[in-house]
Amino acid sequence: MRVELLLAPDCPNTSPAKVALNEALRELALTVSVLERVGDFPAPTVLIDGVDVVNDNVGAPQMQACRLDVPTVPKLFAALRRSTANRSGSPT
Repeated sequence: MRVELLLAPDCPNTSPAKVALNEALRELALTVSVLERVGDFPAPTVLIDGVDVVNDNVGAPQMQACRLDVPTVPKLFAALRRSTANRSGSPT
């Protein structure tokens, strides 16, 4: 499972996204590395296996913006469970 946290400099929504991601990983007892990238991204964006957990788009556009739709714990749960199920061959 590949987990990426895409950040833009000075975005105030970074901290809530990190907290939600850490909570979701802890609640699901998943031990995975989170790759944090800072750059021209709509931030914060969490990609699970390359898919945005908020809107299910593959990847993120190249643009620096601070998102208002911060990834939530329920959205993160759903994406993490889907990725886990896909790896085990179980239906989602």
